[in-house]
Amino acid sequence: MRIATYNIEWFEDLFDNDNNLQLDQDWSRRYDVKRVDQATAIADVIRRLDPDIMLIVEAPNTGRTQDTIKALENFTKHFGLRQHAVAMGYTNSTHQELAVIYDPFVVSVSHDPLGAVSDGFAPTIAPRFDSKFCYDVDLDGKAEVFEFSKPPIELSVEHLASGEHIRMIGVHTKSKSTHGANGPKEELAMMVENRRKQLAQCIWIRQRAEAHLEAGDPLVILGDFNDGPGVNGYENLFARSGVEIVLGESGTTQMLEPNAAIMLDPRQAWSLSTSRFYISKYKRYLNALLDYIMLSPDLAKSTNPKWRIWHPFDDPECFKDLELRDALLTASDHFPVSVDLNF
Repeated sequence: MRIATYNIEWFEDLFDNDNNLQLDQDWSRRYDVKRVDQATAIADVIRRLDPDIMLIVEAPNTGRTQDTIKALENFTKHFGLRQHAVAMGYTNSTHQELAVIYDPFVVSVSHDPLGAVSDGFAPTIAPRFDSKFCYDVDLDGKAEVFEFSKPPIELSVEHLASGEHIRMIGVHTKSKSTHGANGPKEELAMMVENRRKQLAQCIWIRQRAEAHLEAGDPLVILGDFNDGPGVNGYENLFARSGVEIVLGESGTTQMLEPNAAIMLDPRQAWSLSTSRFYISKYKRYLNALLDYIMLSPDLAKSTNPKWRIWHPFDDPECFKDLELRDALLTASDHFPVSVDLNF
């Protein structure tokens, strides 16, 4: 069984208000990319990746007239993808939804949120993701109330051939971007505030993970964390990155993610990346490891998992396959991450 996560930049802009694909020569929101070229590239990447279930981060919007599920169904039908079934969780107001596409002949999927509903007036352990989370992040004795701008999707997944059941949590945690800051002081204040929100979200996800681990549920947590060990110097203010918090401490409840583990080793002299952003100030590309697939210890032990980052330059097979390399670069500023599980 192949599981994947893929952040697709400006995916929603490829659809009109009636959820129809706009396969034309107009520019997409991606720099110097036409809409028809981006849509075709996305389909080519998914077809080559060939996942049984894929989390789409920044999926098409659900709003007054738009519908994420209809848009993705139209997309997969047009391109003849076997992953033609769609599931999503809570909608949000950011035009960047979380959804999964999957092959219904391989897996059965349902949105199955767990946890108590919390209004945020008092601390609640592992509340449901569409609730409010009361927590003292900076340990100043004052609890604050946090919410997800993009509530994680929590799924129950059955692998039909083996009958194995897993829990899956798909996430897109708070960005630490400082767009709009006026001067260094405002930038610092915005960065610290965004990191506090990001860490609170990761603590919340970790609490939900611990509830599943205590129940003995095989668990997968995947998506774009906008964070990672050493990604940002401001993490020193809070001792750990959000990814480290979700992974957990060493022991029987620590989630496994070998790409994150490499970045946690200060002695290694090379780095991994799942995204590539152009920085106009330096006229260079910034590469960052932001996307992860974490497995519970029992699932990792029993399935002989194989992880892969489909990076067009760092993965030799992607690099030498010119069509795939071009599709990866055209489709998004992130690259897919996959894991193969052998049940």
